[in-house]
Amino acid sequence: MSSHDHEWDESAVRDLHAELVDLYGPVGASDAHGADSDADPGEGVRQLLTTILSQNVADTNTERAAERLFATYEDLAAIESAPLDELAETIRVAGLADTKAARIQRALAAIREETGGAYSLAFLDAMATDEAKAWLTDIKGVGPKTASVVLNFHFGKPTMAVDTHVERVSKRFGLVPESASNARAHDVLDAVIPDELTYPMHVLLIEHGRTHCAARTADCDNPVCERYCDCEWC
Repeated sequence: MSSHDHEWDESAVRDLHAELVDLYGPVGASDAHGADSDADPGEGVRQLLTTILSQNVADTNTERAAERLFATYEDLAAIESAPLDELAETIRVAGLADTKAARIQRALAAIREETGGAYSLAFLDAMATDEAKAWLTDIKGVGPKTASVVLNFHFGKPTMAVDTHVERVSKRFGLVPESASNARAHDVLDAVIPDELTYPMHVLLIEHGRTHCAARTADCDNPVCERYCDCEWC
């Protein structure tokens, strides 16, 4: 059955999840714990900054930039108040350094202003998912993917982070219209994927994109592609 013949509702998504689990194995629970811990209220903020660093760059360079950022500055206040050119040089390995430095400082300022001086995102935990996403994406440079990473991975909220793999596979399977923007893809997947499957489906769709459903010369010789995909290689 091609994706164009497939009606996607909650039951169909559960079937797809089961078939992906058959192919790749079950996904463990997310490390999300519901809110910033009392011991380290800045943990969620650091995840947000790391996710900003990760925009359009390889994981290894993200890790190097994050390590350098948090080793260079004593605390989050020092990052916010650092000279912009100095901060950009610190995170240069992440690419788009000037842009990302400005985004990081805007994010820290927004958080500090919201909390009355604290660098903590714990207030997002009490918000509805849509409200929390809207608060984050109001920060210039924080898009739906960055917001969804923080909300799903750190707070356990049911919002799908749509990276290039998730978007490509979702469109090939017909979960998301081919013409949909990345922002629209977030909305469509959040609407159709059951809340408790948001994190495992994120992991499994990425695995499928990396293992079989590559951007070019896809390997469609697997049961999931045979049932759901109608890309040019199927």
